Amino acid sequence: MDIEELQTFVEVADAGGVSPAALRLGVSKSIVSRRLSRLEAELGVQLLARTTRGAALTEAGATFRDYAARVCAEIDVAKETILPAGDLRGRLRVAVPLSFGQTHFAPILAEMARRHPQLHIHTCYSDRFVDLITEGYDCAIRVGYLQDSNLIARRVGPIYGKFVASPDYIKAHGSPETPEELVAHEALMQGTEAWQLMDGDKIITVRPQGRFKADNGTALVAAAAAGLGIAYLPDCLTHEFIASGALVPVMTHYPPPPAGAYVIRPPGQHPARKIRVLTELLIEYCEPAPHFAGVGRKSANGATFAD
Repeated sequence: MDIEELQTFVEVADAGGVSPAALRLGVSKSIVSRRLSRLEAELGVQLLARTTRGAALTEAGATFRDYAARVCAEIDVAKETILPAGDLRGRLRVAVPLSFGQTHFAPILAEMARRHPQLHIHTCYSDRFVDLITEGYDCAIRVGYLQDSNLIARRVGPIYGKFVASPDYIKAHGSPETPEELVAHEALMQGTEAWQLMDGDKIITVRPQGRFKADNGTALVAAAAAGLGIAYLPDCLTHEFIASGALVPVMTHYPPPPAGAYVIRPPGQHPARKIRVLTELLIEYCEPAPHFAGVGRKSANGATFAD
């Protein structure tokens, strides 16, 4: 049984169709279809039911997909094991937050490409929540507080943020001093997220409301500087505005708890070595980096909005 046929079947099953799988594999749709036909002929069962919307797994296909994925993962591990030490090849698709990634993670990914000249790195910079499995990413770097999921996460560094507002907003509306006062203010958010605050060792969760929302941290900084409301933002996006006086910290007696930067990958027994290498490189850069340090030092930080 051809390993390419198995890999192609897993990609089609996860992507939900021949066209997106072909895009992820970098081959034509006709090649994908031929590989699937050969695999089904070898097994003597139909694995996929073609529909106008794509392809759906049959009962046999759903069962076989998990076994095929494990076989492909084991083959990848075996290939990596026999490669020369430190040598990485193939393709690494990684999703990175736009607000944070260009300044903090892009240089690290560039360094990884420099160290491993045979590795192809494809990066997507976006603040939207990327579905790793459906969209075919090997991993993602996410910043903030992790939601419960079946994905596997490894923390690579601490992230810090603040509640901020402009002097003009505070002059017009006052500065909130308690969580109860905070929820009465105009909030600048990505969506409908909750904000967390620390009262000593206790964590308080509030659900702010506001009329201005954006899926990008830079846009929220601009809105806060324009006096539209209070925002919870990463220090790396706000420290220059705070230094110039365009923004000031608020709710300093109830700071948000430290968040983190994480490498997230789909579930599997063995992470690919390229993901392990990326994780180790991020830890190497992020843990001791001054811009990932806490308040009082130049920091990078995390808010709940980043992917």
